[in-house]
Amino acid sequence: MSVAAPADAQPTPPPIGRMTPRAWALLLVLCGALFLEGIDIAMLNVAVPSIRSDLGLSTGAAHWVISAYVLGYGGFMLLGGRSADLFGRRRVFLVGLALFVLFSGLGGLADAGWVIVVARFATGVAAGFMTPAGLSIITTSFPEGQLRDRAVVIYGATGAAGFSLGMVAGGLLTSISWRWVFFAPVVLGTVLLLAGRALIRPDQPRDPDTGRFDLAGAVLVTGGMVAGVYGLVTLGEAHDITRGTTGLLLAFLLLATFVRVEQRTADPLLRLGILRNALLVRTNIAGLLYMGSFFGFQLLLTLYLQDVRGWSPLETGLTFAIMGIDLLLAPLLTPWLVGRFGNIPVLMAGATSAALAFGLFLRLDDDWGYLDMLPMLLLVGVAFALAYGPLTLAATEGVAEAEQGLAGGLLYTSFQLGAALGLALATIVLVGGSTGTPGLADYRAALVVPMVLAAGAALSVLGAGRRPAGHLEGSAPGAS
Repeated sequence: MSVAAPADAQPTPPPIGRMTPRAWALLLVLCGALFLEGIDIAMLNVAVPSIRSDLGLSTGAAHWVISAYVLGYGGFMLLGGRSADLFGRRRVFLVGLALFVLFSGLGGLADAGWVIVVARFATGVAAGFMTPAGLSIITTSFPEGQLRDRAVVIYGATGAAGFSLGMVAGGLLTSISWRWVFFAPVVLGTVLLLAGRALIRPDQPRDPDTGRFDLAGAVLVTGGMVAGVYGLVTLGEAHDITRGTTGLLLAFLLLATFVRVEQRTADPLLRLGILRNALLVRTNIAGLLYMGSFFGFQLLLTLYLQDVRGWSPLETGLTFAIMGIDLLLAPLLTPWLVGRFGNIPVLMAGATSAALAFGLFLRLDDDWGYLDMLPMLLLVGVAFALAYGPLTLAATEGVAEAEQGLAGGLLYTSFQLGAALGLALATIVLVGGSTGTPGLADYRAALVVPMVLAAGAALSVLGAGRRPAGHLEGSAPGAS
């Protein structure tokens, strides 16, 4: 028996019927939180060299400034999504956002490497609760159809823009002080927290008959996810085969035990029947591969620009600015395309465009300037506009309201596992077992990784269900 959400037992406020100013304000808050999470990751990618130099960190220790966040985020995402269903989406979202702000501030005040690593892990855990709760608030606040589709596409576009514009913001802030990379999210997060308290509809009291919390399942799945992400990160960034494979083996054992527990418990954390939804499973695979391709590409291009070309963090960040075009294209173009062709064809077009862009980067040379990269960077931005929103729509389509948080948790867990996988594979190929500085040939070989992953994302949804054309045609009342 699956755990029913409180919403199933008691009346809930009716979903938003049209895009009123209050509805736009709610969407803005939720989009702002996802944008905050996106720029937080991207800004740190640019700032790590400055942090390493200022705090005297070794290369082996410095990579954990990034990896600790991914470890906490990916490890707790599934637990965060189900907690939102069980204990209230508003409550989980606001608590997660508050902790995100708190530990971001702690990272900015740190004067030792271990403090930053701990703060980044805690920030990732907070994001693991905040992000799926935010998505489930959208999918339960806006009724299924053109209103929800438009909201989710805008939501996805904002998150995608955070990944690219965060590089620009990171370069600008790092040129002042790397500490502002931590303090800027505190300012934005505090504003969002105050607005969220006023705009997000109250949670319904939890019905005591909804069942107990699956503590054993929570411990097993969180431990398994943490071990899996640790294994991938260690294999790639630390290039430690023994520790990496041990982490992956432990993850397999914990997750296998988790499945056994979920089959026998009356109130599972993850109702395994949800995995019979073929569209959900294939979309999650596509999300894993697509985000792996993007994060692997972003890492490789950042290293190429700074280590091979000698560009500054600011110059590197500004290079990625054009990819923020998805923030304009996704709300305007993607809804029309989804309405005309359906989610899956648009998603496939986005993943294929990304594979093409990464493939064109295989011609990389050691004297490339910005104009040489501009067409491919633009294509990556267009690909994100086409893929991210339809990914989110397809992963939650047809899922009961009581499990929207769980569906969001599954999707964002796939995103984080994909990020860890893409970073690990790209780094392994780039380093190639050598302790020397990677050369141009190494970068070209490593760029095959994001190209293959993006192509795999397109193939994983080939033939999946097609949504009826015209679903998004026109505007919802008051939507424009």
